[in-house]
Amino acid sequence: MKTSLLVCFLCIITSSFSQDEKDIIFQIDSLNSNALMFYDNNEIINSLLSIKQSKNLSESINDIYGYALANFIQGQIYSSMQEYDAAERRFVTSLKSSLEIDDNYLIANSFLSLGKLYKQKKSFDEVHPYFKNALNFASLGDLKDHNNLDKEQKVLFDIQINLCQIYLENNLTGKALIYLIRAEENLDNYDRANSENYASLKYVQGLYFIKKGLFNNANKKFNEALTLLEENYKNNSQDSNLLLLHVYKKLASSLSKQDLDKQAYSALLEYNEHMYKYMHKAQSERKLITESKFLIEDYKKDAQIANSERIHQVEVTNKVKNLNIIITIALFLFLVSLITVYKSYVSKRRLTNILKNQNEELELARNEAVKSSELKTKFISNVTHELRTPLYGVVGITSLLLENSDLRESDSKLINSLKYSGDYLLNLVNDILQVSKIESQKIELKNTSVCLKVLIKNIVDSFDFRLKETNNKINVLIDESLPEYIKCDNVRLSQILINLIGNSIKFTESGRISLRVIMLNTNTKEVNIRFEIEDNGCGIPQHKFDAVFDNFSQLDENNNINYQGTGLGLSITKKLVELFNSKIDLVSEVGVGSIFSFNVAFEIDKEGGNQLESKNQIETKSLNRYKILVAEDNKINQIVTQNLLKKANYEPVIVCNGLEALNAVKEDEFDLILMDINMPIMNGQESTINIRKFNTHIPIIALTASDVDDSVKKDSDGNDIGFNDIIYKPFDNYEFYQIIETNIQFSKSELSKNNKFINDALIA
Repeated sequence: MKTSLLVCFLCIITSSFSQDEKDIIFQIDSLNSNALMFYDNNEIINSLLSIKQSKNLSESINDIYGYALANFIQGQIYSSMQEYDAAERRFVTSLKSSLEIDDNYLIANSFLSLGKLYKQKKSFDEVHPYFKNALNFASLGDLKDHNNLDKEQKVLFDIQINLCQIYLENNLTGKALIYLIRAEENLDNYDRANSENYASLKYVQGLYFIKKGLFNNANKKFNEALTLLEENYKNNSQDSNLLLLHVYKKLASSLSKQDLDKQAYSALLEYNEHMYKYMHKAQSERKLITESKFLIEDYKKDAQIANSERIHQVEVTNKVKNLNIIITIALFLFLVSLITVYKSYVSKRRLTNILKNQNEELELARNEAVKSSELKTKFISNVTHELRTPLYGVVGITSLLLENSDLRESDSKLINSLKYSGDYLLNLVNDILQVSKIESQKIELKNTSVCLKVLIKNIVDSFDFRLKETNNKINVLIDESLPEYIKCDNVRLSQILINLIGNSIKFTESGRISLRVIMLNTNTKEVNIRFEIEDNGCGIPQHKFDAVFDNFSQLDENNNINYQGTGLGLSITKKLVELFNSKIDLVSEVGVGSIFSFNVAFEIDKEGGNQLESKNQIETKSLNRYKILVAEDNKINQIVTQNLLKKANYEPVIVCNGLEALNAVKEDEFDLILMDINMPIMNGQESTINIRKFNTHIPIIALTASDVDDSVKKDSDGNDIGFNDIIYKPFDNYEFYQIIETNIQFSKSELSKNNKFINDALIA
């Protein structure tokens, strides 16, 4: 029983609400109809008031259709009042609302109205989509107005006659004809008695015939349009009277093109007469529109005054209330502020103490870091010197032995292997000690002329011992079309290939390693070469591809128990390949093997043979027998440097420390000094400083194995010591001779200029 009563109660409430909503919708429709009626009778104020009430009611019950229709009517009113911006906003609002409810009639008419607004001020490409959208929605059917009357043919006629006009204006006569025929069909289907629409159709047909050059047909259509418009002239709307003027104007133009001057003149007279009537009527309508605008403004002002009074009353009523609220809030905020300030003070004092303690700890840590950095720098310098000094002897002596033409081929091959192993060891030491330089990109490539085939041969020969030890074989494939000489950093390229071949040998036993050097492409200046190193060793798991190129990275210890190494080889190789503007690729499968590859573009050295010959000549004999003082404490290094200088026709004088060098310069004349840095009794820096006190012209070259540049060039106060140049041991022999010869020649040239200046001064 209770359930039945509840259901009945809900049905009654729902029914009452539904009935109220229907009444409001009926009221909205009535207001919209009244607005149209007032608009037709030029009662603009009443029309707008009806629209406003309709919109308010529509918003109150969310009646989207009523709201869309009200905005569309309001847009038409503003358009007639020449308030085009306001009209555009209303049509756009109507379009958005009608799209929500899929009302094809309002959607099509909104697009059509916007197209008409834009037709006079926008381009064809901007206007055309509005008419096309209007046509698409109109073609869907179900075009009924608010009185539930079918307006499909009427809307289609309006759209297609406008499309025809814009196509004719843009000389698209083929498309214009299609829509002209369709417009005529629409007109025949809905209103045969409407003279204004038929006159509009005849007018557009006349425009079409003018575009086609059929002036007789055009004149006929214009005359038919005039007949229809003249019959109902007094009852015509202002738009129809404007159409009448357009017809007379186009008729006069058509007659003129046929050289029918009298008839054209007669048409122009009619045009002028009707223009006068149109202007007179338009002036009356403008006066009415102006009055309406004034009335609207007066209405707005009255509404604003009434609203202001109401607002003032509300403000007076709420002022006391607001004042009390403000005072209460202010007191509350003041209390909160006091509490916040106190807490902030306590927190800040605690934070200050914490920061003070942290700053003291950071200061201690900074001092320890500075000491550690200084210790590291000193350690690097000392270790570098101690490692490079014996390597200088190894590399130097092997270089001298290789120049002995009496060596047997087997001995020469062994010494070559020793020489390349020494070079490799030197570069490995350099890279281990200069990892930070590689990371900060401080290493720069030095291009020299290189015979790639000889370089590859020497690299492969250096692995003879390792290959026999691991029972591996190495196959070398060098593309025969490669140029003989290229320009590259042979030391860095050698290190890359040595690292990759050594890595393959390391992880391969009783297997095969292949080195392939392939020319990818070439031009007159560059050659693009691909290097591939393949082995059939244990292979690398795919998830380890990136990790193997990290510093100190190796394969799992369980699989790598017999493998030795720092874990820097592939990491350094990857960075060196990147110095050549390339990247290293890896293809590998566990149990099958690995392929490392990279592509590099090298400059072709067309004069490589001549440069090599020139280099050999420089290494063999200097043009003059210059006297060079060599300050070096290491006996092996003395032998190496002395033999290299004698070989180039220099006269070397050896001393064992900086003090002996100072005394030798005081007692004898030298053309150049090669000064080692770390020596007993007096080091090279102190000796150079003392020599510069009485001899500023003699070139002094630092011959050092030290790794820190600043420690060589400047003293502890940062002042220049006086070295003209630096040669780092071990060195390339060609560069060694070049630096010596360049400094001697420059010194002689400067001395000659000074002597000439002094002689000229004495003569004067």
